Amino acid sequence: MAAMNETQIDLSSVAFTGRETPLATHAGINVSAFRYPSGVAALRLRNRVGEVIVLPFHGQQIWDAQFYGRRLTMASIFAEPQPLDGYLLNYGAFLLHCGATGMGNPGPDDTHALHGDLPNALYQQASLVLGTQDGEALVGLTGTREHRVAFEAHYTFTPLLRLFEATGRLTLDVTIRNFRSKPMDLMYMAHINFRPVDGATIHDAVPDTPAAMRVRRRVPPHVQPDAAYRELIETVAASPGLHRRIAPGRPIDPELVLALDCPAGPDGWTHSLQQLPDGSADFVSHRPAELNHGVRWIARNGDEDALGLLLPATAEADGRNAERAKGNVRQLAPGAQFAASIGFGALTPAEAAAMAAAVDRDRAAR
Repeated sequence: MAAMNETQIDLSSVAFTGRETPLATHAGINVSAFRYPSGVAALRLRNRVGEVIVLPFHGQQIWDAQFYGRRLTMASIFAEPQPLDGYLLNYGAFLLHCGATGMGNPGPDDTHALHGDLPNALYQQASLVLGTQDGEALVGLTGTREHRVAFEAHYTFTPLLRLFEATGRLTLDVTIRNFRSKPMDLMYMAHINFRPVDGATIHDAVPDTPAAMRVRRRVPPHVQPDAAYRELIETVAASPGLHRRIAPGRPIDPELVLALDCPAGPDGWTHSLQQLPDGSADFVSHRPAELNHGVRWIARNGDEDALGLLLPATAEADGRNAERAKGNVRQLAPGAQFAASIGFGALTPAEAAAMAAAVDRDRAAR
């Protein structure tokens, strides 16, 4: 999936210190390296309209994203990334990878961690990418996590994130390869966490029906529901379209989770937008042929303020055993590779209008 004219620079010899240091310049993109007080190494990739902070050796997370003068990242209680494995002990990133043999909220018979092995995985190798694609300069991050558990699993996970010179659009390619001599369970989700904006509207091509937008009623162990929460769940389950407007002052505590059937457009892609009152938007684009499930996650509880606008995935988020019972856990053959591509980030009002019009055409065609 590599773009034309790319060069990779190994990051293993870079000195990540408490003082932010310039590392590379490529066309209109600048890269600097630093280390958070917590000890986590980070890169700041800055283009002409914004920046992302990425963690090359810790989950290859995008910790933060800001474009067009606006922070896209969810609000959380974590001011900086923590060098910890527990999913909820380091939760506030803009992008986390989930999977790859288990994913979602584990049920009582599941043995995988919350959202699997990948969110806070340590990477043995990471590289900075410099290149061009379709005539536009880009800087990116890639690396490989080799996951090995005797008698269970041996796979590699390789993401490739690209930031372009003059846009808020990011692209992500992921590959997973099975190195064991037996098939492996395959589950993956790109957990992209935007910040909800009061008065914004969510657009996608999914019909506003309980069949196409299924509200999760099963409450995970870390959720403590009250009567207001249960009422919200039942109301949205009956009329899913009610969740599309980000209503000021409406708490969603602790979370609202929907499984979405995302239809592909004529080009094979499907798009989801949070369109802001000023006409700009956040977006996620993916190919349902690759990631055939969509999950939407919203939390507005006073501490976490998050919109998982569309989390492209191979399954819903109920844990491996529950998803296997639904037929949603894929099998990756020995030596085989899974690959998927995602676009996401921020759009100008003109870009948002064009994408929203395409979504509306796809909805009208159904």
